[in-house]
Amino acid sequence: MSDDFNMSMRKFLKQVGVTSQQAIEEAMRNAGGSGKTYAVKAVVTIEELDMTHEVTGEIKGQD
Repeated sequence: MSDDFNMSMRKFLKQVGVTSQQAIEEAMRNAGGSGKTYAVKAVVTIEELDMTHEVTGEIKGQD
């Protein structure tokens, strides 16, 4: 893969990670941040390639 591809991929994934973490932290603060465990799902879609990738997991709220 080309350097341009790798750089654009890393930039996108960094943006996804940083903005997702900020949104999750804000939602947790607004919800009171209980020690509850929340189901989480992230979906990445590239419509032009007919590609959808889904990742699921859990995030434990702060005590």
